[in-house]
Amino acid sequence: MKLRLVVVGRGGVAWADAAVDDWARRLKRYGGIEETQIRPELFRGDIEAVRDAEAKRVLAEVSPRDRLVALDERGERLDTHQFASLVEQGMGAGGSLVLAIGGPYGHGAAVRAAAWRTLRLSDMVLNHEVARVVLYEQLYRAYTVLRGEPYHH
Repeated sequence: MKLRLVVVGRGGVAWADAAVDDWARRLKRYGGIEETQIRPELFRGDIEAVRDAEAKRVLAEVSPRDRLVALDERGERLDTHQFASLVEQGMGAGGSLVLAIGGPYGHGAAVRAAAWRTLRLSDMVLNHEVARVVLYEQLYRAYTVLRGEPYHH
């Protein structure tokens, strides 16, 4: 079972990429994470059209055996232990656990409908790059919780 992240956007923000690289390096001891960046749709005045186009691109990266977790401001709140449990459940499903961060307008309805779970990382809306960094750190924290390691106190 693989852990994968699908992100709508290009990244390229030096501080965020450095933080993500650090957490990704730490995650290697637990099997690592594979990140795929999806090209954002050009905004032409219709937010739903952007969401729908990006949703198609995100869903093209998800196989039927995968468990998709959409990260969305409308998603459910989980504490650290609940998130660790979700990771454990998702990793035991046979395919990949795929976490998806949407573009500036969020996920399209098709992604939310296809998702096994929909989660929020914060009650506040997070910048795309901040969400990426927070997610990587929380994934690392989840693995240490699951293995009883001292990172999480």
